[in-house]
Order: sequence, then structure tokens, then C-alpha cells
Amino acid sequence: MDKGKVIILLDNGHGAETPGKRSPDGRLMEWEYTRQLAGAIEARLLAGGYNVRRIVEEAADVPLRERCRRVNEVCRTHPHVLLISLHCNAAGNGSQWCEARGWGAYVSLNASENSKRLARSLCEAAELFGQKVRRYAPGQPWWPQDLAMCRDTKCPAVLTENLFQDNRADVDYLLSAEGRTALADLHVQGIADYIRDL
Repeated sequence: MDKGKVIILLDNGHGAETPGKRSPDGRLMEWEYTRQLAGAIEARLLAGGYNVRRIVEEAADVPLRERCRRVNEVCRTHPHVLLISLHCNAAGNGSQWCEARGWGAYVSLNASENSKRLARSLCEAAELFGQKVRRYAPGQPWWPQDLAMCRDTKCPAVLTENLFQDNRADVDYLLSAEGRTALADLHVQGIADYIRDL
């Protein structure tokens, strides 16, 4: 399919006032990091001739219902839309460092085949860019969960958990130039591979 015919929606979850979404040392704030990541992905996609839009421009926390409404408003007027919701994972409550590490992709319990295919493309790209992908099961790299951004939107939708904000090594990597580049590039590659095969 012509890449310009697909609208790519980027959702950066959480807002500045959302409690607990940070590294224990405060160096990484999830709301800020995911907005920076969304901006880097957007810039790369636009430079490549893709049609991309941000769902959340505000620093404030936009409720899930409103974020889903914004996605579905686009879906009502365009036949080819996909959604990536960007997050950082956490194993604890943000007060101490934990051991869990890695990158993951999540789909809803009612995920379409296209959602699963998009998730697989992203997982394959993550591995290509050197990420340890947390797999649900052998042969199934994506995780099924009851996630509103994937469940209540009317397009292929994947939520990515971009490493753990409460793992010290993951945070060091996330904040490095290498990590920032790899995470943006893997999303662009996964999206491009998915659209190419439509």
C-alpha cells in the first residue's frame, strides 16, 4: 500500500501530574520521555513521507476516554489508520530499583489480526535494533491485555513498553543517545514493515 494513504497515530501516555510514573532517582519521567520519543518517531516518519499525527500534544494527563475518542474521530473519516501508544514499563511503584528489564508490545484481548501483525512487526524491529523482547510465549511475542487504548479504538493498535523505568540499566540506556536513537528507529522500522506488507 502507498505509505501516504495510511495515517499513523502516536499516543504518548500519561501526563505531568500522573503520580508514580518515573524512575526512582527522578532522572526519567515517563510523561516527558514518551513525548520526546513520540516527537523523534514523528520526525523520522515525516521525513520518510509518511502521514503521522500525535494524539496528545498536551503536557497534562489526557483521560483514556478522550484519547480513544481522538483516535476514533480519525478512524471515522479515514479507511487506513494505525495506532501506537508509547509507554515505559515498571515492575514496582517507582520508589525503588527492580530487576525486570526489556522491551514489550501489547495488544487488546479482542485484538484484530492486523493488530497482532503490527505487534509482530514491531517486535521483530526491536530485536533488529538490539532490544531484549519480553515474549508472552514461544511463537507469540506480543502480550494480550485489557488495555483501553487498544480495546476501545477502531484501528490496528499496539501499546509498546519501552524498557523499565525502575531498572537502573534500562534507565541509563533510555537516557543515552544510543538508546534514544534505537527506540525511535525500531518503531519507524516496525511501522514501515507493517505498512509495506498491507
